[in-house]
Amino acid sequence: MADIAAWSGLRALRPAVERLRPRLRAFRDGRGRELLDVLNGPLPDPDTPAPLRFLPEYDNLLIGHQDRTRVIDHAYRYVIFAGTLLVDGFVQATWAIKRTGDAATLTIEPLQRLTKTDRISVAEEGERLLEFATGEASPRDVRITAVASSPPQAPHLRR
Repeated sequence: MADIAAWSGLRALRPAVERLRPRLRAFRDGRGRELLDVLNGPLPDPDTPAPLRFLPEYDNLLIGHQDRTRVIDHAYRYVIFAGTLLVDGFVQATWAIKRTGDAATLTIEPLQRLTKTDRISVAEEGERLLEFATGEASPRDVRITAVASSPPQAPHLRR
């Protein structure tokens, strides 16, 4: 229920969740906490590798959970303000597309070292993202930078 409260901003959810419980499937995470899902939702084989995913800024996966450490290292928690890249289900990089005239460049900034195989897969998926985002006619470039030497800092918020 902690994730539901984090996502919705609502409190005192227990009565509503209990009414829905017959239509929900319950699981336990590695710490023994209850996780809820729709009753008939598909479940992949546990050995199925998680595909690469380019997520936009403020994606629900990163902001809709009370405990985000299932997908992002606590040191990098502020990258939710940027596009993020999941490798094997875990945030491993940030990304941004910059347009100059009719050209577009996708810059991927790893948070940790990517394996050679992952770099190739990331570049290939990056090409598909650029094609989707810019169309086939635009000159496109995918750049993977060196690993940042320190975790990103929290943005300064103005009041």
